[in-house]
Amino acid sequence: MPSPKPPFLSQQLDAALTACANGLRVIRHRGPNQIQFWFIALLVGIAAGFAALFFRKGVNALQTYLYGTEDVRLLHSFAESLPWYLVLVIPICGGLVVGLILHFFTDDGRARSVADVIHGAAMHDGRVETRAGLASSLASMITLGTGGSTGREGPVVHLAAVISTWVNRRLHADGITGRDLLGCAVAAAVSASFNAPIAGALFALEVVLRHFAVHAFAPIVIASAAGTVINRLEFGDVTEFTLATTGAVQFYQEMPAYLLLGLVCGLIAVAFMKAIFWADDLGTRVQKKTGLPGYLRPAFAGAMLGGLAIFFPHIIGVGYETTSLALTGQLALWNAIVFAILKAVAVAITMAGRMGGGVFSPSLMVGALSGLSFGLIATSVFPDVSSSVTLYALTGMGAVAAAVLGAPISTTLIVFELTGDWQTGLAVMVAVSMSTALASRLVHRSFFLTQLERRGIHLAAGPQAYLLAMFRVGNVMRAMNDPRAASEEDCWEMIGEGVYIDTNATLEAAMPIFETGVRFIPVVTLSADAAPPELQGALFHVDALKVYNRALAATAAEEHS
Repeated sequence: MPSPKPPFLSQQLDAALTACANGLRVIRHRGPNQIQFWFIALLVGIAAGFAALFFRKGVNALQTYLYGTEDVRLLHSFAESLPWYLVLVIPICGGLVVGLILHFFTDDGRARSVADVIHGAAMHDGRVETRAGLASSLASMITLGTGGSTGREGPVVHLAAVISTWVNRRLHADGITGRDLLGCAVAAAVSASFNAPIAGALFALEVVLRHFAVHAFAPIVIASAAGTVINRLEFGDVTEFTLATTGAVQFYQEMPAYLLLGLVCGLIAVAFMKAIFWADDLGTRVQKKTGLPGYLRPAFAGAMLGGLAIFFPHIIGVGYETTSLALTGQLALWNAIVFAILKAVAVAITMAGRMGGGVFSPSLMVGALSGLSFGLIATSVFPDVSSSVTLYALTGMGAVAAAVLGAPISTTLIVFELTGDWQTGLAVMVAVSMSTALASRLVHRSFFLTQLERRGIHLAAGPQAYLLAMFRVGNVMRAMNDPRAASEEDCWEMIGEGVYIDTNATLEAAMPIFETGVRFIPVVTLSADAAPPELQGALFHVDALKVYNRALAATAAEEHS
């Protein structure tokens, strides 16, 4: 007797559930190529845009409350009128709060930023740490609100990455989909933070994903546009900086000056980055030598910043007021040079104090001041063949920032979008190309990739360098009960000769051993109590090469799809 058919409503419900499951499966594994994925990208972009907006308004609210200024864009001018003890105490209190937040909510007391997002994109399928990321964003907000001398783009980018990570985990998205959603969130955050939709999209592709695959372009642009709309609904269609008339470039006579400016800015960017790394190393050595608790490190950095700000309040916060003065040519040569040096020192102190924040906005300020200094000298030496000094300031701003970020395309565009000046593109492009070409040979391509290199994460050299670190030996080896396993006797003989590898090691550690000519490496578990190693299996050279080749092929397919 045939079984009765289920009711009509039950059939429709089953069909709807099946369709949803199939749609979710498509988005997880083939999301970037599906129109449905674009709607998710739009929602992620909106969420990241609001996160960037709230972060910016949070910083402004803190500065307004603590410093008492009504216009945070004129913060340093207002700080000049405050009692000296307030200028000193506010960064110290901010540093203490930051230190406690990072101490309790991160495992290393370090604020997460753009470098961690790049790491997550390359090696963790577009995921970043959520708990530490949220704590870092709060810490960075307090840092900027209490006078820390960094930028807001670093914490905003990581906050956006936390949002995309949450979505990726709910979707159980694969690597390609996860990375593209990460790119969408980053693009929206940058666009919402700086009102720069074109540069936001290209920043996500050039800096974070580090490729320009066609499948990623449409959803990232959609998310970037959403972030820009959110910014303009709140702040209007205005640029971050207002320029004086720059004048036209005296093309044939003046172009060598911009080539030289690019080289000078490349050296300044390298000095700026190395100063930050040197200060961080020095702070770590001092902390170890004195036994200073990690949670007090930001407070001591705050004390140094406060002491410096008593005499030079220009270093407080992001520094847009001083950058605007440079871009409008309202600073004398000596002031421009001194402010550039002091800003670099203040950024190094803030970063070395583990207070959080980004380097993009400070690099804009240092670049604008450097460009203005160069322009004041150049125009005084060759007044008859020179354009306005403000054009040199604009060009220097782009050249230093591009070299620091290692992103000549997106930085060139973001300079145009921040200022609204599209008439001087040739001078900016020439200087940016020279600065990035020079700086990339003196550091590991950019500030962020050099940060990762210092942690032993080799992303600067490309996938062929870092993919091996993604595979654990224990997941690739042949266990002893495998029919194709190595002889136990041969394994123990090699172990006796000191040739073996721990099961938790990666293929990055195994490949140099294979270069000695061995066909396989015994895999062991090492005990902390000096007990003899326990044989687990053997890692064969051919198996390691197969895994590596598959990973390279998958990376190439993603970047060219």
